[in-house]
Amino acid sequence: MSDDFFKELKVVELASVLAGPSVGLFFAEQGARVLKVENKKTGGDVTRTWKLASENPKSSVSAYFSSVNFKKNYLYLDLSDKHDYQNLLIELHDTDILITNFKKGDDLKFHLDYATLKKLNPRLIYGEISGYGAESERVAYDLILQADSGFMSMNGTPESGPVKMPVALIDLLAGHQLKEGILVALINRIKSNQGSKVSVSLFESAVASLANQASNWLMEKHNPKPIGSKHPNISPYGDIYKTADQKLVTLAIGSDKQFSLLCDLLSLTDLKSDEKYFSNQNRVKNRLELEQILQEQISRFNSSELMDLLVQKQIPGAIIKSVEEVFSDPLTGSLINQELIDGKETKRVKTVVYRISN
Repeated sequence: MSDDFFKELKVVELASVLAGPSVGLFFAEQGARVLKVENKKTGGDVTRTWKLASENPKSSVSAYFSSVNFKKNYLYLDLSDKHDYQNLLIELHDTDILITNFKKGDDLKFHLDYATLKKLNPRLIYGEISGYGAESERVAYDLILQADSGFMSMNGTPESGPVKMPVALIDLLAGHQLKEGILVALINRIKSNQGSKVSVSLFESAVASLANQASNWLMEKHNPKPIGSKHPNISPYGDIYKTADQKLVTLAIGSDKQFSLLCDLLSLTDLKSDEKYFSNQNRVKNRLELEQILQEQISRFNSSELMDLLVQKQIPGAIIKSVEEVFSDPLTGSLINQELIDGKETKRVKTVVYRISN
């Protein structure tokens, strides 16, 4: 797919942190003209200051900011200033997509609500992200949503207690929801020549992503507890083993056939006929004992040898890699976008990694 697929679109981003800017990034990667409007009075997007201890404190750019800002133009405005407000309206007059994450009432306060702007630009698609819905006053960051939507209660181990995920996953999920809604709105605009408003909340995006865990509760009243990387419905799936060369590996055995192949590989053929392990449901019931049996055999292999055999037998497994190891893999080289921002060389991973062909 060409990286100028959306070259005719103009996008204005009145959003900060991660969720909204990730949507602007999506359109920028595919050629849209994206104008990021930042608060002149506060020095811009707050993530410019979210720096690692190793980063230059004087730089106007942080690695965090760089992760979702690429190929954008930047405009600093004070929305309470009449001159700046008029300059923004000039920009919005021919804007195709507006991305916002206003606190409750700020869209009305700054006269940037959808009802006002659609009079100025009837074809405008107005994208709105909130924490708990447009009527809620709660301040919402990704961590708060991870806690409030059940994710933290499931993540971690019995010993660790609740643990947040190390990426702002709820922000990213909400960003995906918004971009999907905007794409539907664009299709609708082709048909009607009219814009529309697309609203997404972090909370609903999080709950909608509970997927199988939600159904486990809704259908079977199974309230998930932190069990590390293990899967509540499948075994062995997510169990972690140590190899002879002290590498950590994990397996994702999703079928009885795959379990049979694993038993053959590990010279554990008797397990295939053992009542405790021959079906997935029984393996889930007896997962701790099974984990110990598999660990004893896996510890006889070096990680590279084990991985070669798993690949040959088409058994899902992987060495648990660090982020450093991930980006040492030649396969990831094409997934990095680089750009100079305010004199600083910035890097981020692409968000558009699908391919469309005729």
